[in-house]
Amino acid sequence: MITQSASIAGHRLAVVADTHSQPHPATHELLAAHAPDAILHAGDIGDLTVLDGLRAIAPLYAIRGNIDTRAPDLPDLLVIDVAGRVRILMMHIAVAGPRLRADAAKRARDAGAGLVVCGHSHVPFVGKDRGIAVFNPGSAGPRRFALPIVFGTIDVTPTAIRFGHVDCESGRPWTPP
Repeated sequence: MITQSASIAGHRLAVVADTHSQPHPATHELLAAHAPDAILHAGDIGDLTVLDGLRAIAPLYAIRGNIDTRAPDLPDLLVIDVAGRVRILMMHIAVAGPRLRADAAKRARDAGAGLVVCGHSHVPFVGKDRGIAVFNPGSAGPRRFALPIVFGTIDVTPTAIRFGHVDCESGRPWTPP
């Protein structure tokens, strides 16, 4: 298990996951329009050239997902301090339904993280469990079942952390139906 840490001075993040080698065609344009200070990729990248397109938009922090067998240099866990306001633990598989898995909660507590960012389920989600915020950006890759094709946003302000999702097909904010 490879763990790395990083620090981001900016306050506006874009978060993608589960691109599976095929990000939606509008993803890069929509990400660039969001003007993030950094992009997080929460795993299941697929073809690693996907990362090159994201790096062209903003600094990129990525972890390995369960399909990323050709990415031995990517960490499994990444601890990221953002703007001196929040510590994020990014790991690919962290939830079972709306709850943090026990291993994810322990790793978050051990890292002093107040937020877990994950992927894997393709289900966009914002929640809180065991006193830890949980954010899944959903999937910006090929559609799975009837789930939306989305990416996430995290805005860290002096007084709050705001989470959102952007629909890759319409370019509009996405909220659950």
